[in-house]
Amino acid sequence: MQKKIQSALISVFYKDGLEPIARQLMELGIRIYSTGGTQKFLEDLGIACIPVESLTTYPSILGGRVKTLHPAVFGGILGRRYEPQDLEEMKQFHIPEIDLVIVDLYPFEETLRNTTEEKFIIEKIDIGGPSMIRAAAKNFRDITVIAAKDDYGSLEKILAEQKGETSLLQRRSFAAKAFEIVMQYDIAISNYFNPGQSQVLRYGENPHQKAVFHGNLDQLFTQLNGKELSYNNLVDVDAAIQLISDFTIEGADKWGSVFAIIKHTNVCGIAARATVKDSWDSALAGDPESAFGGVLVCNRPINKTTADAISEIFFEVLIAPAFDSDALETLQSKKNRILLQLTPGILSLKTPSKSLLNGVLEQDSDEGNFSKWEETGGRETTTAEKEELAFANIICKHLKSNAIALVKNKQLVGKGCGQTSRIDALRQAIGKAKQFSFDLHGAVLASDAFFPFNDCVQIAHAAGIEAFIQPGGSVRDKDSIEYCTTHNLAMVMTGMRHFRH
Repeated sequence: MQKKIQSALISVFYKDGLEPIARQLMELGIRIYSTGGTQKFLEDLGIACIPVESLTTYPSILGGRVKTLHPAVFGGILGRRYEPQDLEEMKQFHIPEIDLVIVDLYPFEETLRNTTEEKFIIEKIDIGGPSMIRAAAKNFRDITVIAAKDDYGSLEKILAEQKGETSLLQRRSFAAKAFEIVMQYDIAISNYFNPGQSQVLRYGENPHQKAVFHGNLDQLFTQLNGKELSYNNLVDVDAAIQLISDFTIEGADKWGSVFAIIKHTNVCGIAARATVKDSWDSALAGDPESAFGGVLVCNRPINKTTADAISEIFFEVLIAPAFDSDALETLQSKKNRILLQLTPGILSLKTPSKSLLNGVLEQDSDEGNFSKWEETGGRETTTAEKEELAFANIICKHLKSNAIALVKNKQLVGKGCGQTSRIDALRQAIGKAKQFSFDLHGAVLASDAFFPFNDCVQIAHAAGIEAFIQPGGSVRDKDSIEYCTTHNLAMVMTGMRHFRH
């Protein structure tokens, strides 16, 4: 059902990006109602608008707390065009129809990050904004609602291509986004009023699941930008911090700048380089497809050059020990990007736990890389191979079992994870490397557990790999050892398995 927009209500805190839409509305002959600062902004641009006070007959009162909370405004938004009774009452009380609502919310979460003074925080609890957004979204059959500047581009395109008309499907889609934005806003306010208690999340692993976080995230990091962390964000952030902690324990100077990309708790790209920008470029090159929507983590401060490069892709979260001021300005240009600054000295949990069956399972954390370094192949590892193998073994430790990591020049070039057999994990890793045109000659291989047969070293060798690291412990270790001896391949046994379920 197409709906022609004939009138719009615009009242926004963030004015950037608003001008093109407002000019489109003016060119289409759409009547614009506005409030306070938004009205002044539009009028300064030469865009005619009608002050909301002309509808309510009341000025903005109580220091701006009450502007739009009036039947003349909400009647125009909630009035059902398909209900004769509604239309009759709107006519009786001189309530104009409002077809488009462009309203955003006071920056509550941003204020929390910038001050601890309660009087400033309380004033950024929006009342009219969420009410208008919810009203417009509820009446999506007739109303188009835009609740964030991220949707300005979509609206511009619709206005241009459809001459000011919207479809029911488009209005419903905007309404769904609007309810999500208001829900996230309310959760942030609720969490502020319940410090140190359970934090209600938007939803769990999937939208139909409820979720709560018990704990204090402020001890681990400071959130510098972005929306409330979701359930899946928290799971991936935990995986990212555990991974980067291993490189911190090993020594930041040992590895240089390490940049990693996490998807569904698995490492999909990681590299160690001399500079942060180079480590980012190499991490991304390892699997640029999987990087989309990932959680990013680095063991060094983020600079402007790197921030510009990172901003070219969509990502959920970026974690680092610090951000240069100009880098932060670039990264904060997208308000939903989650930026986390790690608290110094934070390492992995000592006693990770999970609930299962009818109780809670606890264990020591998987600390360390290897308990021994036993050369068991046909030759000794070179100095370069030793570093590559140690690097690869850390990565493999942070992949879901069964896991294989292929590394070349301290860059993950192929990985297999979450497979029901080790050989399938290897095939997956080699396939990934081939997909992105990596030459595996000179690469090394890490396995999170022992090789039950020699088929893995045979297949890897055929692909060009000549150095392996694995815990050992199989009754058939000798099969892999004999193959490596015969073919002059290096193999290290560490005595430390790294299963991850």
